Amino acid sequence: MTGPIGVFDSGLGGLTVARQIMRLLPNETIIYFADTAHVPYGERRLAQIEEFALGITRFLVGQGAKAIVMACNMSSAVALEPAREAYAGIPILGVIEPGSRAAVATGCRAIGVLATTGTVGSRAYTRAIQRLDPQVQVWEQACPAFVPLVEAGLADTEEADVAVRECVEPLVALGAQALILGCTHYPFLGRAISRAARDAHVIDPAEETVRQLQKLLAERRTLAGPETPREHRFFASGETEVFSRLGGSFLGREISRVERAAWGRDVVQLKSAELSDRVPGRVSG
Repeated sequence: MTGPIGVFDSGLGGLTVARQIMRLLPNETIIYFADTAHVPYGERRLAQIEEFALGITRFLVGQGAKAIVMACNMSSAVALEPAREAYAGIPILGVIEPGSRAAVATGCRAIGVLATTGTVGSRAYTRAIQRLDPQVQVWEQACPAFVPLVEAGLADTEEADVAVRECVEPLVALGAQALILGCTHYPFLGRAISRAARDAHVIDPAEETVRQLQKLLAERRTLAGPETPREHRFFASGETEVFSRLGGSFLGREISRVERAAWGRDVVQLKSAELSDRVPGRVSG
């Protein structure tokens, strides 16, 4: 099947999932949506995030997506089930369940979760982990500084190291044996997090999410074959130039075209902006 896989996040973070799709499913085409007009999601109202997520899902379905990954923990926490109900014929995955499953599979009995304020407030990781194993101790730590640091291109700075230590060290002191990166932006801080985590396992949900996606597509017989032409597309609802520059660095390949998408009067409606609002170029392969 030649339809693209839709992936979305509030900004750069979901590129960790896109990168895993390119690695594990190299024949697939990606259409990526960065809601840069509203980044970060972590401090916003849950109802507002649900509106954003359902609007973007509708947009990706309209672009012909055969499957969608909510590469955003906040969206996964509040909008996954409503999206699945609205688009029952399309596989829609979040990142919380796969990340929780990967953490429990380590056999660790004490798990820490690094996440945005909103995700921590939802307690979605605690519920998901304890559904898998009620005996696991879970601590969730809000890290509101992380996303702005990543979006500003400051992931490898002393400022980021300080912010990471402030969030990670309390979980290590409590006895966390594994740490889930509960926001798709956080792998970009991976070196600093690994240093602060000491001997604790660091779990990035992106790979487990894509392996689940691969299984679903195989079951549906909709995996793309090697003959499928690939032309990845990238949309942003706000700024495009910083996303293109930093995103290409994080993705490991150039993003030479970011198409601008604008929110309509109804916040859950999206429409492509005029050509004059677009950054030229496009990524293929």
